[in-house]
This record gives sequence, structure tokens and C-alpha cells, in this order.
Amino acid sequence: MIDLRHSFIIALGSISSAKMRSALTALGIIIGVAAVVANVSLGASFNQYFTDELGSLGSNFIIIYSQDVNIFYDAELELIRNTPGIDSASAFNQQTAAVTYISSTRQIDVQGVGEDARYISNLLVEEGNFLSDKDKYVAVIGKEVAEEKFDKDVSIKNYMDITIKRDDGTTVTRKFRVKGILASEDNTFVTGGPDRDVTIYVPIATLNEMLNVTDYVGFSARTEDAESVGEVADEVDKRLARSLGVPTRDLDNDDAKPYRIFDQAEIIEQLDALADSLTVLITLIAVVALIVGSIGIMNIMLVTVTERTREIGLLKSLGYTRNGILTLFILESITVGVIGGILGTLLGLVGSYVVEVYLNIPPVFPFYLVFLGFFISVFVGLVAGVYPANKAANLDPVEALRHE
Repeated sequence: MIDLRHSFIIALGSISSAKMRSALTALGIIIGVAAVVANVSLGASFNQYFTDELGSLGSNFIIIYSQDVNIFYDAELELIRNTPGIDSASAFNQQTAAVTYISSTRQIDVQGVGEDARYISNLLVEEGNFLSDKDKYVAVIGKEVAEEKFDKDVSIKNYMDITIKRDDGTTVTRKFRVKGILASEDNTFVTGGPDRDVTIYVPIATLNEMLNVTDYVGFSARTEDAESVGEVADEVDKRLARSLGVPTRDLDNDDAKPYRIFDQAEIIEQLDALADSLTVLITLIAVVALIVGSIGIMNIMLVTVTERTREIGLLKSLGYTRNGILTLFILESITVGVIGGILGTLLGLVGSYVVEVYLNIPPVFPFYLVFLGFFISVFVGLVAGVYPANKAANLDPVEALRHE
């Protein structure tokens, strides 16, 4: 009968008697496991980051961009508002303008929106109030515009001049009173939209008047609940396509439509796919390190078998069976793998935490990472130890005792 406890003690003694060799053997496992654990943790953190960023924009939004001029007007806005499942909708337009405050002028993005944009895009006002549809020459500014863009901080009730250049080359300037300042919150990475920290929001009617246009760049809308956002977006798509003369057969062909429509569910799906692809790619690189580590264990164990040939012969003469010798060497290989796995898991968790803090993304450590690191190390140790252990178990005891 195999005494596992005694075999384990012998395996530990063998490892401790060659500390440097054992440490170098475990290093490959440490690096491989650390890379796998860190990559899985980073992938989970990026997924959480994307979800949080989208949540800060609103839980159930739809965005429609025109891909041509003179497409979207008030009729299309009303069509979206009257779509079943739509809670609110707002048109938007945007232009880079020369903005003058006191004696300094800066080029800043100006976006014209309706009052519902505050709820659709979750624009949080830190000071003052947001725009209403009755406002004319008032503005709500981003945090960076208020505190960093000009030589002096901008406060609510201050005035600034906004100069817009029209398509015909003429310019128009209007004086705007600051009605509100937004709380700082950057989420342009996930939407491709304007960074609210460095944007000035004005009434859409006022911006269109300054631009001398009546059409809109696009619309943003919010559904009544997050569960139906995909279905409602499809219905908006059908209605817009029908209104703009797009044939039904081209409804699924984005290149045939003069607009693009995005919803929260679609963006989350795309971002999750991106994060998963990156995680898989980098994890494959980490697997290579694990393979290298397992080869290292196998090589060292083969050397160990050669060095301990006389010991193996002595153990067999004392009654150790083939299975006993096999168990002894496999336990030694697994022990090296487990030690490397524990250290690698800890290193991976610490490394991913440092990277996540540096990138300013939420640290996420799925509990299964500990089991993943342990399983990988045991598996690698087992696979790498089978051949050397089998070689040791098959040694003839008489020949082994004669070995010099």
C-alpha cells in the first residue's frame, strides 16, 4: 500500500535539498500562472469598466447619426418620439467654435441639444441648472471648460462670446450666459461622442440659428426600460428607413442607409467581444510561458531521476513498488507546480491590481482565479512529471544500486 504522507515528506525533502534548482524550475510556472491570472483579471476589469461607462451615460439609450446632410429634421424627431417604447428623445448638432471669455479665446466644441439630453445622456449638473427648450442664449459648460480652458475660472452667470463659422464662410457671434456647470465625467471612450468635460452645451434651436441650418446631425433617445432597448431600436430603424425611402430589403445593410443607429445592448456586445478577444490573445501568449515552464519541470525531473538512481534502487530494495516510485516522483513534480502556482496566482493578482489602478479601471478579481491558478499548476506539474516518474519506476533495482 502506498503511503502518500511518507511519499510527500520525501518529495519535500528532495525539493528542499536543491533549493536553487527547485526555484528555477518553479519560475516558469510562476510566470505562466501569473500571466494567465493577470490577463483574466484585466479582462474582467475592462468588461466592468465598459459597463460602468455605459451606465454613466444612461441605462437604455439609442443614438442615431446621419451620414449625409439635410436628412434629419423635426419630422424625424417626432417620429422617434412617437415610437412605442421611447421615453424621451433629443436632436443634436455640433460645431467647433471660437469661445472668448474675458480676454482669452479658445477653440471648443459646442453641442446643441434639447432639454431631454440631460436625462438621456445622464448629464450631471454640479452647479446651476441645465438647459430648457425655452432658453436661447444660455450655455452649460463642462468641468474642464470652467476650470482649465481659460486664464480665469468660469462661474455660473458669467458671460462668454461664442463665434461660429458658417458653411458659406461668414461668421456669427453671440453672447451666452453660463447657466450651469457639469460634473466631471469622461465617457467618450465607449461612445465616440464629445467629451462632456471639454464641451459647451447650448439650445439646439440657438445653434441651428447661428449655423443658418434647419437639419440635425443626429438624435439621442431613451427607452422606457433597458430590457427592450434592442427591440425599440429596431422599430426606430424601421420607421426612419420607411420615412427616408430606404427599401425594406436594405434595412439590414448599413451602407444602404443614410444614417447609423446604435443602442446600448449593441455597444456592450461589441465591447465585450473586443475585451474577450484581447484576453484570449494575451492568454495564449501566457500559455506559451506555461508550456515552457512544464518543459523545465520535465527536464529537471529527468535530471533528478538520473541523480537519484541509487536512491531509487535502495527504495525498491526496501519494498517500494513500481506504483510507489511513480507516486513519489509525480508528487514531487506536482509539489513544484503547486508552489509555483500559489506564488504565480499571488503575483498575477498583485500585478493586475497595479495595472488596473494605473489605468484607472475598477479592480475585479473573480474568485475562480484562485482555483484557476491552482488547477493550472497541478495539471502542469502532473503532465510534466509523468514521463520522468515512469522512467524512475521502471528502473531495475539491482542495476540502480550498481549505478555510480
